[in-house]
Amino acid sequence: MTSPAVDPAPEAPLGAPEAPLGAPEAPLGASELRTPAAPTPGAPARRITGAVWAALGIVYVVWGSTYLGIRIVVETMPPFLSSGARFVTAGLLLAGIIAWRQGPAALKVTRRQLGSAVLVGLLLIPGGNGLVVLAETSIPSGLAALLISVVPAWVVILKAVTGQRPTAGGVAGVLLGLVGLGVLTLPGLSGDVKVVGVVLVVVATLLWSVGSFSSARLPMPANPFTASAYEMIAGGLAGLVIGLVRGEQHGLDLGDVSGRSWAALAYLIVFGSLIAFTAYAWLLQAAPLSLVATYAYVNPVVAVALGALVLNEALSWPIVLGGAIVVGGVCLIVSTERRG
Repeated sequence: MTSPAVDPAPEAPLGAPEAPLGAPEAPLGASELRTPAAPTPGAPARRITGAVWAALGIVYVVWGSTYLGIRIVVETMPPFLSSGARFVTAGLLLAGIIAWRQGPAALKVTRRQLGSAVLVGLLLIPGGNGLVVLAETSIPSGLAALLISVVPAWVVILKAVTGQRPTAGGVAGVLLGLVGLGVLTLPGLSGDVKVVGVVLVVVATLLWSVGSFSSARLPMPANPFTASAYEMIAGGLAGLVIGLVRGEQHGLDLGDVSGRSWAALAYLIVFGSLIAFTAYAWLLQAAPLSLVATYAYVNPVVAVALGALVLNEALSWPIVLGGAIVVGGVCLIVSTERRG
């Protein structure tokens, strides 16, 4: 789908961030990464580049598939220990890639920047992702993906609380997206659903939204890849600690972990964490948050589509209609919330 450009301008300003890991336009290490400067009054606005759309595509598709991966992992692995191991491994791999491509100096940050990265990592990983992993031990992955749709609503609320009045079109887009996700939910609510799992996902979306919202306002490392590495390592270590405190290590026998769970964990490390999380961290510094938050509308559509393709789930008319409404909401937000 071709979407309209956001903040159209002839070209991006000199010193804008590079494309994320895996995006085609600018490989990791091509130049020093910087957070874009605030636009000068009266100057032309910055165009959203092809690298931004490529990163959004990664987040849209890969994160849409991670709900299925998480569900397979927790079949035979404990939630917080598996999530923590996933992000620590991905964070160390990313730090190694940065040191290799840009030199060890690229990992240097100030104490304030490190503290901000750690805080954001705690909110995003054990708070946001970890609670979703825990929830998927009791609710279906598709339902978890649908519940994540509340993220853009939290973003609009956070913007209003901080004095940033959302546009009418942005609010309408959020509401339209939620209506579409409500339609999508209709064929998926049969059977027993544990309320605690639903509550865990809702709390996770709030923590994830606060982490995303804060990352654009805290003194983060200028290099978003470095920030992403520290966030994943800090958040992953916290997840491991939480898992140990919960006693997830008791009775854990790695020999009993299934091959499909190991394969799913490897997929989550490389694609869900190393590539997609890095793309997301870069987007938080390179694109409007209101645009980045649209992944929460597209991920459920991808999750439902994968369920139909991989698990032969029925592709009923509510799924088709709900998906069309969701895409409409995304287009409305992208075209109206230009500087959110």
